[in-house]
Amino acid sequence: MIKPLADRVVIEPKEAETRTASGLYIPDNAKEKPQQGKVVAAGPGKKDEPMEVKTGDNVLYGKYAGTEVTVDGKDYVILKQSDILAIL
Repeated sequence: MIKPLADRVVIEPKEAETRTASGLYIPDNAKEKPQQGKVVAAGPGKKDEPMEVKTGDNVLYGKYAGTEVTVDGKDYVILKQSDILAIL
């Protein structure tokens, strides 16, 4: 498992939608990057900035924020706590 440092957070992105609300299938090349996910690990925070998110929180983050990594066949996004827009 990934152990983030300082104010970094590891997020497991929510799967991209495969169908529209009307039932049409979306091809892989037209899917948008997910902007929601679940926090699977959080660092200890900085001395002057405590962590506001914790493991298990569902969050909304910037579309192009963070670094995408794959560990054991699962995709994750590592980003700073400041890149998280909201806790859902």
